[in-house]
Order: sequence, then structure tokens, then C-alpha cells
Amino acid sequence: MCEFCHKHGEGKKWYLNSQLYAEDLLSDLDRRNYIQNFFAHPEHLNSSEARLKTFKKAPAFVKAAITPIMVNRQKKTHYGQVLPIEDIEEIFTFASSVIRLPCICRQATTGTEQRYCYGISLVPATDSRMMRIVREIDAGYLNGPETGGLEVLGTQEALSSIRELEKKGLCHSVWTFITPFIGGLCNCDRADCMAMRATITHDFPVMFRSEYIARVGNELCNGCRQCMRVCQFGAISYSIALNRAVIDPGKCFGCGICRSVCNNNAIALSARALEPAAAGLW
Repeated sequence: MCEFCHKHGEGKKWYLNSQLYAEDLLSDLDRRNYIQNFFAHPEHLNSSEARLKTFKKAPAFVKAAITPIMVNRQKKTHYGQVLPIEDIEEIFTFASSVIRLPCICRQATTGTEQRYCYGISLVPATDSRMMRIVREIDAGYLNGPETGGLEVLGTQEALSSIRELEKKGLCHSVWTFITPFIGGLCNCDRADCMAMRATITHDFPVMFRSEYIARVGNELCNGCRQCMRVCQFGAISYSIALNRAVIDPGKCFGCGICRSVCNNNAIALSARALEPAAAGLW
């Protein structure tokens, strides 16, 4: 179990603790202000990445000393964890409403509105504080098809749309806004997601690996290599000698996206804790 599970999940998967989505956590004025500033100013993501690029050039001993301090600070504000579609399905068993939002990362990286983020609420959308908070943000962020720029979805409709995003190779994740409040779900890729770029490209982890790891069933894999195409983490290679895919447990984030393109059902997820090479990697 990751450290958030021990701190906020009583030893269980922390993001399945419905209280971490509770509306009363949004009564905190600092949290409300943080959320509004986060979404109202996408340019801060670009400036943050610029600083990470500079920091990456620092001497190794400097990075080794400073990175843990910076990461621990990040964990207190905005931090995420990868999770497979099965756990999203479980989250939706206690969600009352889902709000689809423009992705702040895509707005920063592509300059366009791309609706890959989902706010989860335990109350009907009409009573949601999150909806009210987002509606107060500058209208430039919310210029979508519906009044107020927000799309209210039923949980089954939201789950269906997330499954479609999985088929396109997007990795699912949950995110805090001043930990432990979970503000919602995102669907990430390495090209456009700032968090994934920070974690994978710039060696500054802002997202946990999932509670799982992917494994290849040797007798089922036919070596088609489709799983390599969608792996956002560079964890899958191909053995010519064995004519099958090989997953590096040290790189696998356990998102399960590789399964969505495997026609032979040769890939399965298992508990990270059961894999010695990955059990301590978060």
C-alpha cells in the first residue's frame, strides 16, 4: 500500500475512501482559493515545467538533496495516483454526480479545450460546492457546450466515456487539491499531461504508481506489440527470441491500459505488493 493508503485510507486504497471526496472539505477557504487559482491560471504549469527543466541540469547531489523536499511539499497540495478502470468503477458506486471539465494540462500544453477531467461529487450536481467553485472561475476557462461551461454526466455515462478514453491509450489517475481532498479524475498521456511529463521526463514524481502491476501471460502473448504502442511509461519491450512482450516491473505504473489493446487477453494486473521487484516502488 502507498503512503496515502496508510495516512488517509486506514490501510486500504485511499481513493476508495468516500470521505476524501466529501463536500464538507470544500468549506476550507484555503482549499477553495487553491482550486480556483489552479484552474484560472494554466500558465503556471508552463512556468513550473520550465523550472523543472532547469533543475534537471543541476548537479546530482543537489537534486538528491532537494527533490525529496519538493516532492513532500507537492504531496500536501496537488498529488495524484494512477489507477485502473476497475477502481474507477468502484469510485462511481458512491459518486452521486460527475462533472466533466476542460483539462488544465491540455489547455497549457496545446492551447485548446480538451475535456478529459471529471469532478466527482457525493451530492447531486445542483448541490455541489465544486460546481459552484468552478463556475466562479474566469469564463475563459469554461467555454464549453453547456451553460456555465460545465457538463453534468450520469455515473454510467461518465464511465462509458472514460472507457472510450482508455481505448485511445489514456492513463487514469486521481488528484488531490490540498491533500487529502480528492478533486476528481484525469486521463493522462505523456505528450500533454504536465504531471506525467514531470514524473517521467523530468524525474520529479508528482503521481504514485498504482496498487497493481501488469504481467504478460507467456502462453497467450503472440508478440503483436500493440501493448508497446500504448504504454505511456516505456515499461514494455519485445523479446525477439521469445516472440512476446516483456514488462519491466521497475517501470510499470500498473495503469492497465496495455490490456485494452491486447486481442489475446494476454495481460493481467496483479497486486504490486506481490511482486518483489515492484513492491516498494511508488
